[in-house]
Amino acid sequence: MDYRLFIARRYLSSRQRVRLITVISGISVTGVAVGVAALIVVLSVMNGFYDVVRDLLVSLDPHVRIVAESGHGLQQTEADQLVDQSLQLPQVISAEPYVEGKALLVPASRTEVNRVVIVRGVTGNAVREGIVVGEFDTAERGIIMGLSLGQRLGLSPGPETSRVTLFSAQGLGLMLTRVFSPPPIRSFDVRGLYKLEDTYDNTHVFIGLEEAQRLFHMNDAVTGVELRLSNLEHASAVKRSLEVLYPEDLKVQTWYELQQSLYDVMRLEKWGASLILILISVVAAFNIVGSLSMVVVEKKRDVGILQAMGTSARDIRRIFLIQGGIIGVLGAGSGFVIGLGLVLVQKYFELVPLRGAESFVIEAYPVAIQMLDLMLIAIVSFGLCLLAALYPAWRASRIEPAKAVAQDR
Repeated sequence: MDYRLFIARRYLSSRQRVRLITVISGISVTGVAVGVAALIVVLSVMNGFYDVVRDLLVSLDPHVRIVAESGHGLQQTEADQLVDQSLQLPQVISAEPYVEGKALLVPASRTEVNRVVIVRGVTGNAVREGIVVGEFDTAERGIIMGLSLGQRLGLSPGPETSRVTLFSAQGLGLMLTRVFSPPPIRSFDVRGLYKLEDTYDNTHVFIGLEEAQRLFHMNDAVTGVELRLSNLEHASAVKRSLEVLYPEDLKVQTWYELQQSLYDVMRLEKWGASLILILISVVAAFNIVGSLSMVVVEKKRDVGILQAMGTSARDIRRIFLIQGGIIGVLGAGSGFVIGLGLVLVQKYFELVPLRGAESFVIEAYPVAIQMLDLMLIAIVSFGLCLLAALYPAWRASRIEPAKAVAQDR
């Protein structure tokens, strides 16, 4: 064993004359462990919430959306060309045109106040696994709406199919300006109810693409084209490929850009919480400074003897830096074990429930472990311990051997 490591261990764990220092060193190790464990748990929970929100939004939003830069929509021929070229990219598994706009939904029963909803005209199953009642069928004026909206309006599919009417802003304008020849009313049969997230369920309904074009008087134009990829992490690469093909005419947005403000806020909260929790490790680092400084004072004569025996000032500094490293390894190591243990228990056994989970999509606090976070926590915690040992190490290396030995006589 290297003599510097041997001396560093003895100074930290000696039971003869430095019991108080040993206790303070133990407190420092505990502080580092608590800080590391708290960082791992909190960051894992915030990563879990981020993944839940991202997966929820991505189930509603496309991985990549293509719209006209002017905002006036795309002609059908241009949209078909986009679909064909997008499907040639290896990352794209589906590409579909869509129409979107706001409309007034009026139940045929008139039992509820009319609602303004966002109408999406699609060609396929837009909510996939979200259908809980009926089926996703928009053929022949079928409409799909959220479960909470359907229950509030008393609408549901079945033998006695509920019917609703949709009025777009363009249609209402024509009704007001053409009193004697109003446009035809667009009535739809409720074919299915989906359940994703209450806010979304209460505001979005789905109809066929052609019906949406008629509703919003778009002729053969569409709002844009939505792509779904084999891996959403490929969204940026697909965006760059499409921007090369259409550098000016189209606006390409990834799933992150569609909800960028929300994602940015969540990331900011994550790193803000991390900075606050690092203060625990900073306080532990001050304890390390105090405990090692006490070791320097207590072992002043020993340090002088080591220097008289030929130990260089550099090796003296290393002895106390090794002490800081030992505290960092013990504290960070035990903190990792505790933190990861708590995270894994929550992940597999869901011991801590989420209050109010009946109105959300999960029942317990979600957790997600990211290797980058673990690496940063390890580097920061260990680095703080080494920084805390710099001053005591420098102070020990400045001890004059003659005075240290003579002073203890």
